[in-house]
Amino acid sequence: MLHTSDFDFDLPIDLIASHPLTRRDASRMLVVTNNGVHDEHIRDFLDYLHPGDVVIFNNSRVIPARFDADGHEITLHTAVDDKNWWGLCKKFNKVNIGDTLTMADGTTITVMGKDDESGLLLRFNCDNVFDVLNRVGKMPLPPYMKREAEQEDQTRYQTVYAEPLGSMAAPTAGLHFTDELMHEIEKRGAKIVKITLHVGAGTWMPVKTENLNEHKMHSEWCCITPEQAEIINNAARVIAVGTTSLRTLESAACNAKSGMRVAPICQTTDIFITPGYKFRVVDVLLTNFHLPKSTLFMLVSAFSGLNEMKAAYAHAVAEKYRFFSYGDCCLLFKKENND
Repeated sequence: MLHTSDFDFDLPIDLIASHPLTRRDASRMLVVTNNGVHDEHIRDFLDYLHPGDVVIFNNSRVIPARFDADGHEITLHTAVDDKNWWGLCKKFNKVNIGDTLTMADGTTITVMGKDDESGLLLRFNCDNVFDVLNRVGKMPLPPYMKREAEQEDQTRYQTVYAEPLGSMAAPTAGLHFTDELMHEIEKRGAKIVKITLHVGAGTWMPVKTENLNEHKMHSEWCCITPEQAEIINNAARVIAVGTTSLRTLESAACNAKSGMRVAPICQTTDIFITPGYKFRVVDVLLTNFHLPKSTLFMLVSAFSGLNEMKAAYAHAVAEKYRFFSYGDCCLLFKKENND
């Protein structure tokens, strides 16, 4: 039985990317196959496409979810409805249920509940939460960047194809793609499908238990339309760009009829993928490099093998690949015994 500590690895702090490269498509891409690893670049992704492939992107748009209210830094992560959100607070223990906090533009929020894992349940006393966040919010950069959000992050911590608002973190594998690269994918005979998973706490919350069975994933909302499901079900291969795309696709497999990869879904998912999981939809995964002992490193280890991913990450460290959200990426192929 695997434990959280089995997914640990050494990572020099200087390999954590705190800023994006000048060009989105300048990133390196480590290709991990059953025959070893190969050092390439993101534009080489095109050479791995076949006619009939379907490339899946998560089109969720990041909201400026981080803001200050009466000296408390709060980061929203999950919408309950159009007025109520869960948010993480740095001074969690100093805020009480019933408190009213004031944001920089004068908007007030009322603390409706507290939870050790989800943080504060906040009711916004305004007409439109997104309008308020656009005025006073900041892009919710991950804490490992160790810096405040800058003007550049308004566009670079957002995919070029982002549409529906709802994520509190970027689906970062998509950050490497330009409009030109998207066009080239279709010129290679592959189809593009843009599904949605609004990234919340489930994607990035750390695993605090040694026993994987005791870790509880937060739910995140995702959607695949009937039209998209039909395209996916007729794919020669399904290539997921990002772990959020993969988690949505595998969640949609649960209700799929025999002989189909996915069923249409618009629901929440708390799917937690660890080694031993049998993948039903995704054949190839493009993803960034992930944190040690994270649910995402567990996911890629399930997809391509724990020993294989540890070896690949050791190679990436030795070759000084850039890690995490603004870092480089790797192209993974489903391990054969996952069939």
